[in-house]
Amino acid sequence: MKKGLKIAFWVLFSAGVIALIAMVQQHQLATVAGDPEAIIHKVGEDVFITDEELVSMLKAEGLIYDGQTYEQLDTEEIEKYIRNISQVKSVEVFTRIGSEWKVDVNLREPIARVFNVFGESFYLDKDGYIVETSNRHTARVPVVTGEIKDRIDAASVPEIINNDSLISIQKLDDIYRISSYVCYDPVLRSLVSQIQLKKNGDFVLVPLVGSQKIVFGSACSDKEVREKFEKLKIFYREGMPNVGWNTYSEISLKYDNQIVCKKPSAE
Repeated sequence: MKKGLKIAFWVLFSAGVIALIAMVQQHQLATVAGDPEAIIHKVGEDVFITDEELVSMLKAEGLIYDGQTYEQLDTEEIEKYIRNISQVKSVEVFTRIGSEWKVDVNLREPIARVFNVFGESFYLDKDGYIVETSNRHTARVPVVTGEIKDRIDAASVPEIINNDSLISIQKLDDIYRISSYVCYDPVLRSLVSQIQLKKNGDFVLVPLVGSQKIVFGSACSDKEVREKFEKLKIFYREGMPNVGWNTYSEISLKYDNQIVCKKPSAE
């Protein structure tokens, strides 16, 4: 008898809890949602989108609006829209009973800004993906100019590296190798301000200090890029202080196991 009463009690209790949750959920669905709490995660100093800008973009798209209830809130569509913003790496939109809804965004980290021969400009991020520029924000990263024929809708670096036909005709993977090394080396980041691609396929670095140009040559592999930059750092650390920063007009890293320097031509 007692056992039967206990079972009946727990059945009624469980039913009551379920009914209460259903009532709370129903009340939540009828509640006006308001603006979300937008959480923007950035890496470093560069911000492509602020939380206020993101909310404004959602309103402009009609995805959120005044008087909108939680029942009318389409979190999947909002996630889809934000995920298609090129500056966004990942996004999660979620609601919780009894609290505000949230939009959690991770932004991409730019490592270079590219200007191609077609007048287009875009960023490359740390994962090798193309990121559109913003009218509101500019990232402080090395600028890449010259004979660049990769377009803003080109394949990403991971796609190029894994495709033999693309790797022979596109330069984004080479730009990515150089830019990645520059961005994550404190010495080089303070040294290199611009990267140029010449018609002969050579990359040329423009330093912040000194009047010389640095002929980098090709950048076909991580090993090649690493070895060339290590040579350059040793030269700047041990050689340049002795001869002076403006002694040479050109420093070439093109050749294996050596650095070839040229002095300015006499006028």
